[in-house]
Amino acid sequence: MPLLEVRDLHVEFRTREGVAKAVNGVNYTVDEGETLAVLGESGSGKSVTAQAIMGILDVPPGKIAGGEILFKGRDLLKLKEEERRKVRGAEMAMIFQDALSSLNPVLSVGEQIGELFVVHKGMSRKDGKAKAVELMDRVRIPAAKERVGQYPHQFSGGMRQRIMIAMALALEPNLIIADEPTTALDVTVQAQVMDLLAELQRELNMGLILITHDLGVVADVADKIAVMYAGRIVEQAPVHEIYKAPAHPYTKGLLESIPRLDQKGQELFAIKGLPPNLMNIPPGCAFNPRCPMAQDVCRTDVPPLAEVSPTRRSACHFWKETLDASTR
Repeated sequence: MPLLEVRDLHVEFRTREGVAKAVNGVNYTVDEGETLAVLGESGSGKSVTAQAIMGILDVPPGKIAGGEILFKGRDLLKLKEEERRKVRGAEMAMIFQDALSSLNPVLSVGEQIGELFVVHKGMSRKDGKAKAVELMDRVRIPAAKERVGQYPHQFSGGMRQRIMIAMALALEPNLIIADEPTTALDVTVQAQVMDLLAELQRELNMGLILITHDLGVVADVADKIAVMYAGRIVEQAPVHEIYKAPAHPYTKGLLESIPRLDQKGQELFAIKGLPPNLMNIPPGCAFNPRCPMAQDVCRTDVPPLAEVSPTRRSACHFWKETLDASTR
């Protein structure tokens, strides 16, 4: 049994302008100790899927319109809010992309970390603060004992992200969802944060969902990748297979847009056009207005997430041609 299994998940947002279909039948699994990277441009549904899994979707205007989210065999969507709250933090946790806005500015970092132990473990605030120091040491924040009483604005961006990781790890959950955990950090700090996250994951054998639009970040840490576009998964495969030869034109475009040392001085590749309006998704394949391989069938028929190999799926009518072009 997978640690997490998302089945045919649909999420929509009802607004005055209409219904935005943010997630359209997403399916994926995560095992213990496994890292799934979810890739895609802004608005592809990556974070909304994560919020639905965590049970923190804004309702209204958000609404889970269908599907199942099985965590350790239980459908989280059928749990009462009180039961769902016990799962959050204790069994699954989330690291948000903007640590400064996610942390409470008027509480010390020690109070915020320690509160998890007070609420979930019934510890005293003194013992909770002691555990906070331990966790800050664990994520390698220097002089943790002296800094536990400081406030979020007194830490650098990289240190704030370590505090977010400490909070996520506090109760040693089985699953962590990291939503753009290295956004706005410089390259050196990005590498440090990702190395720390991978090390702690191995130590605790946690499942990890890494949400990002940066393929460079996931190359060394992910086991498998799910590429999302317009609320659907368009390709799923082990990380080395996708990097070697993508089987969907959108994935191919994302990989070609990564700057390379052997292309110094050349113009960077960019996928033409813009992501679709989720209130007016094009008929057929949602990527067809931007796809260089699009034909008439792409404008009328939605391609299924078909099996390319025992370990790979692609939602493209012409995945064979894309795979051939990728291997040339």
